[in-house]
Amino acid sequence: MSKLVTIYGGSGFVGRYIVRRMAKEGWRVRVAVRRPNEAMFVKPYGTVGQVEPVLCNIRDDASVAAALHGADAVVNCVGILTQNGKNKFDAVQAEGAGRVAREAAAAGIDKMVQISAIGADAEAESDYARTKALGEENVLAHMPNVMILRPSIMFGAEDKFFNRFASMARIGPIVPAIGAETKFQPAYVDDVAAAAVKGVLGEAHGIYEVGGPNVHTFRELLQTMLCVIQRRKLILNVPFPIARVMAWAFDLLETITLGLVKNPAATRDQVKNLCLDNVVADDAKGFAELGITPTAMEAVLPDYLWRFRPSGQYAAIKGSAKNLRA
Repeated sequence: MSKLVTIYGGSGFVGRYIVRRMAKEGWRVRVAVRRPNEAMFVKPYGTVGQVEPVLCNIRDDASVAAALHGADAVVNCVGILTQNGKNKFDAVQAEGAGRVAREAAAAGIDKMVQISAIGADAEAESDYARTKALGEENVLAHMPNVMILRPSIMFGAEDKFFNRFASMARIGPIVPAIGAETKFQPAYVDDVAAAAVKGVLGEAHGIYEVGGPNVHTFRELLQTMLCVIQRRKLILNVPFPIARVMAWAFDLLETITLGLVKNPAATRDQVKNLCLDNVVADDAKGFAELGITPTAMEAVLPDYLWRFRPSGQYAAIKGSAKNLRA
């Protein structure tokens, strides 16, 4: 019988790409998620019965252990950008990651991949970055041979970065950028998935910081996005002091309304993260050590941002028509 991998958060952005790649490797894939009915789209990634979504709450020991039954390897992709209800940063990213590792070790599993993030730091002001680091520590305590992947921001068809700002660019004349000079090293989500597969197969372990081939400022990322969607907009830098006040006000409004009104901009914690560059450290192991050539964002963005162009799918046809008339 083929081997089995349990992927926690396997229906999420990076998780689905790992699921697809593991299915191609011939493994059976168990996708552990909170809402299996909303994860049925992963089933066609493999043959009949090869990929199965199962119910799991990463905050519960028994639930996590049940999802591991019979598994040969485990991947934890669970992470949150904002807190909601019982899904707090500490409960999900620190305690949840440790719970997966503890239960995996108890089950005799010796291969694990933990998806973390560049900037993970136990002393960070940001709760997101702090709990990512605590999650790494908790995992290492139980699974010393774990592969920990720390990606910069990731791009791909389902991303919440370029899609979000491209959507904003359709509405008004301005695209706001909190900390326009903050640097990023965008990584293609499928490249990150390819790295994770190496960890599952036992070909690599340790900590890897993974980013794309180029470093860009936030402003440059938005300029590239605007070029792809063929729109001319003003990129407005929002200074950090102003961003902090705005984030505080929006967070307060969300609290007062009991979550009925969501923060439309950035939370206070996200503003703290945006103050720091998000790039691969000079002395870190990365894609090169894994034998992976990272994909440039310019090669992928047109494949999914075309729908934000003024003429959408017909933009190229209209461009060709103009050339003919000329």
